[in-house]
Amino acid sequence: MTLTVVVADDNPVVRAGVRALLDAAGTGIRVVAEAPDGRTAMDETRRHRPDVVLLDVRMPVVDGLTALPHLVQVAPVLVLTYSGESEVVQEALRLGAGGYLVHGEFTAEELVTAVCDVRAGRARFTPTAANALVGVVRGATAHGHARPIVSDSLRFGRMPSQMQSNVARFGLSVREGEVMDLIASGLNNRQIADTCFISEKTVKNHINRIFAKLHATSRSEAIAAWLGTRAAS
Repeated sequence: MTLTVVVADDNPVVRAGVRALLDAAGTGIRVVAEAPDGRTAMDETRRHRPDVVLLDVRMPVVDGLTALPHLVQVAPVLVLTYSGESEVVQEALRLGAGGYLVHGEFTAEELVTAVCDVRAGRARFTPTAANALVGVVRGATAHGHARPIVSDSLRFGRMPSQMQSNVARFGLSVREGEVMDLIASGLNNRQIADTCFISEKTVKNHINRIFAKLHATSRSEAIAAWLGTRAAS
């Protein structure tokens, strides 16, 4: 299957490099347009309707963060940038980015994996971006229950072994596994939304699917199944 992408970066060398990486991968990912600024990125994204937008955050005319909420209405966005500041990472995710890669922290194979996963709704982060989330998760799970599980689980698909086992056991997606683990940690819907940088409505949708897969009708039943205190149906 061919995936189409728009590459938005004000540096033409970076754009050419990303195109070369994707072309060399031979996986069918095709760059359909390039953009030197956020405004052009929005125009090209509306024109081509790509499967994924690769977006730098610092660009002239309209910067990436300003363009981001408009772009995600059309296509999933994977931030691809040199900017690894915690505040920038958190803002990008709050605005709807599906993943965040910092240049120099990924291989060509990992870039291809990230493009495919973001298209499928699975978040991807390189270490700097993942570390930026640890404080947020710890803040949301305060009062002695801090566990940076979300950050660990999003590092190119590496999840804690128990969580990975449960995801496979119940047929959950990675995101559903993260949400369920946060439910088991005692977080409410608002806290889960803040931790995962998604809306409360999206959290509720995830929970409905999780309950169906775990054959649970309540949070307590879902937690019991997740923690292994009752057998899965």
